[in-house]
Amino acid sequence: MATNIAIAARKGEDPEMNPTLRIAVEKAKAVNMPKANIERAIKRGAGEIEEGELEEFVFEAIGPGNTGIIIEGITNNQNRTLNQVKQILKENKGKLAETGSVRWRFERKGVISLPITNDQLTITKEDLELKAIEAGAEDLRWGEDFLEVITKVEDLEKVKGNLEKQ
Repeated sequence: MATNIAIAARKGEDPEMNPTLRIAVEKAKAVNMPKANIERAIKRGAGEIEEGELEEFVFEAIGPGNTGIIIEGITNNQNRTLNQVKQILKENKGKLAETGSVRWRFERKGVISLPITNDQLTITKEDLELKAIEAGAEDLRWGEDFLEVITKVEDLEKVKGNLEKQ
C-alpha cells in the first residue's frame, strides 16, 4: 500500500488534484493503514524523504500460444527485476518482446466494481444500467453479485463521482 501511495505521489502530493493518489489513499484507509504511514509514503513519493528510489516498469512479453502479456510493476532495481522476469518467462515458455509489439493489442480501461445483491436493489437492473450509462460508462458487465462499470481511464474519477451522486 505504501509503495502504491509513494508512486502515485510523484504526480502530485494533493489527493484532490491527483486521482491516482486519492484512490491509493482510499484503499489504504479501507484497510486501516495508519495516517502517519500514509503521510510518510506521500512524502517519500514527493522526494521529501529518501528511502531508496522506486521505479515503475512495463515489460511486454509473448507467452505460450503466442499470448500477449503486459507486465507492470514497481521495483528498486530495474536490472534485477528484468532478469527475474526473463527467467520466469523462460520457465513458462515465454519471452520478452520488443517495446510496442504487444501493447497495441490492449486498451487501458477504468473499472468500477459495484457489489450488488438482488435484495439490495431498489431500482430495476435496466434503470441501474441507464444511470451508469448517463454517468459516463462505456460498457457494463453483470456478475452474480456485482456490476462492473467500464470507462475510459481518464474518465474514471468523473464516472465514479457521477455514480456516487446518483
